[in-house]
Amino acid sequence: MPLIGYARISTEDQTALPQSQALKSAGCFEIYEEQASGGNRARQVLARVLERIGKGDTLVVVRIDRLARSLSHLLELIERLEAKGAFFRSLTDPIDTSSPQGKFTLQVLGAAAEFERALIRERTKAGLASARTKGRVGGNPGLRARDPAALRKVRLARQDGYMERLSETAQDWVPHVRRLRPDLAWEDVVRIINGPLPEARRWTQSRLLRAVKAYVRDGFLPAEVLARAGRRETADRLPAIVAAIKGADPNITLQAICDRLESMRERTPRGRAKWQPSSVKMLLERAEQLALLENDNAMSK
Repeated sequence: MPLIGYARISTEDQTALPQSQALKSAGCFEIYEEQASGGNRARQVLARVLERIGKGDTLVVVRIDRLARSLSHLLELIERLEAKGAFFRSLTDPIDTSSPQGKFTLQVLGAAAEFERALIRERTKAGLASARTKGRVGGNPGLRARDPAALRKVRLARQDGYMERLSETAQDWVPHVRRLRPDLAWEDVVRIINGPLPEARRWTQSRLLRAVKAYVRDGFLPAEVLARAGRRETADRLPAIVAAIKGADPNITLQAICDRLESMRERTPRGRAKWQPSSVKMLLERAEQLALLENDNAMSK
């Protein structure tokens, strides 16, 4: 069971060496280091690790705060790993999702998070009911009066909330959009993004376009990603898709690409639902001829 380590520091004054040494001692054969705030959910190295990790692998950290700074984010990341058949382990915390004890600890954490949310909802309802009995009307007076300044403030707050929600899922879609657009059509980009995601987190084309436009507006993505996709011959569409999957994970195997194409419900060149590694290899060769592959060793896997 391959162990993949992830070490994070927050500032340049810190060093990831102690974490890396502990991860190496734990048996990690790959260790990724990143300098980023724990509150930033769109970390590039972490996104690359989550894309790289495969079935049977285990993501290892020294402490859970190196991976996530909130319980909701931690549970979300573990859910992503479980969807890929991978596991999570913290060296100094009692969490190892490959063991029954670790799964039980995770279930307790999830129940505690849900209980906390329920308490907040109940306290909010009780506070509103108490205010109504005292004759106080909830809401923003400026909004009730349609004051332009109040309306603008609410609009900006909603935009900030939307961007914050997008940042929680950015690692799912931003790398793909940055790499694939405008070479591939939006419908193909959406299918590639949704391939490894659980059903509850999959994107529609309209939702993805809205998110991309917001990121372009704020400078997180270049405007070129919104350009019209170039016309591609029908025969070149499948090589482009296979090349995109390979580009996201240069170490991915032919069989794993088959599994990804089947999860996307992509048909083979002969119209079949079941993919074979030989078909994928043929498409990779075609992709190399079309200069769609970035990795010279694309067909060696």
